[in-house]
Amino acid sequence: MPSTLSPRIRATCEVFAIFLRLGLTSFGGPVAHIGYFRREFVERRRWLDDAAFTDLVGLCQFLPGPASSQTGFSIGLLRGGWLGGLAAWCGFTLPSALLLLVFAVIAPNLDGPVGAGLIHGLKLVAVAVVSQAVWDMARRLCPDRRRAAIALAAMAALAVLTTVYAQLIVIACGAVLGSIYCRAQLPERTIGTTQPAHEFRVPRIVGVIALALFCALLFGLPILEQLTNNQAVQVFDGFYRSGALVFGGGHVVLPLLQQQTVATGWVAPGDFLAGYGAAQAVPGPLFTFAAFLGWMTQVPSHWAGALLALVGIFLPGLLLVLATLPFWQALRARPSMAAILSGVNAAVVGLLAAALYSPVWTSAVRSSVDFTIATVGFFLLTRWKIPPLWVVVLCALAGMAEIVVAHA
Repeated sequence: MPSTLSPRIRATCEVFAIFLRLGLTSFGGPVAHIGYFRREFVERRRWLDDAAFTDLVGLCQFLPGPASSQTGFSIGLLRGGWLGGLAAWCGFTLPSALLLLVFAVIAPNLDGPVGAGLIHGLKLVAVAVVSQAVWDMARRLCPDRRRAAIALAAMAALAVLTTVYAQLIVIACGAVLGSIYCRAQLPERTIGTTQPAHEFRVPRIVGVIALALFCALLFGLPILEQLTNNQAVQVFDGFYRSGALVFGGGHVVLPLLQQQTVATGWVAPGDFLAGYGAAQAVPGPLFTFAAFLGWMTQVPSHWAGALLALVGIFLPGLLLVLATLPFWQALRARPSMAAILSGVNAAVVGLLAAALYSPVWTSAVRSSVDFTIATVGFFLLTRWKIPPLWVVVLCALAGMAEIVVAHA
């Protein structure tokens, strides 16, 4: 028995260590996280190839919930099984959640140009990271005119659509266009070819159970809330519903969170905005903002509220990944799916390119100095292959120096 458990434990520890480092250094929001993941697991460790990784990203973008966390959970599942998936989620999520809880305590002492410069420098890091991801993925996934046209069409659609379902619509249209126009462009080896190293070993019965549990909680929690009138159930239900009904993740979840916390009187408007600002400065998924809000609800206590909110907002997205992975793995192995996945991949490139402009570029680059810092970061990542952690440090220091000099 020990001989069978030892490799699994080693793999779990490896997954946790890697995702803990990513959780401490992955600044810039969900789009930037995809860039960090690709650099770590496709280029450096080769746990997945580019096609399998982008297929997985397309799937997670298609589902409700935080796409970067769902992608990380799936990669952990691939490497270390159930324990690996849990280790990946904990390693990537807990650093930002704990930092936001610390912020709730020390927030009054973080005013001034140094704090503003630090946040600004971290936003410039995101510009460099997302630019690298768009550049690398476009070269690999849009090698011909038809797939490049799908990516450009996705960018144009995202510039026009204002609905929260815009990303879902774009990916669905990419699948349709790929099935129509990309069949002749694909080599004999299809994008969907399954390799043993890339199998997500999730039984179909587990997928069915996960989907049933997702639906049971979505429709059952409001009934339980009415029957018990328990505040803890109300908090968990509010955050679970926010995580279950938001497509695109990231900033899109904020209106739902505001409705669940500010409109109900659980969190003051000023506290909500302060926590949102802090969430932009910490690494890891933006959904950990829920931990800050849960702490502020004090239901039934600070720590319990934070835990209920954190688990509540992430659980539906993880359940949906488990529900779809077994069937997705089988579908992507069929040659007939290759053209569809090719179109989805091209649409994901367009989605990343659109996000590079807004909100990443528009919220960070405000002057020629900002442009220079972001460009230097981009070339450090792409040409000199500098580790992302050092690029984060350099851009953060440059942003601080820029703001401090401006206030001098």
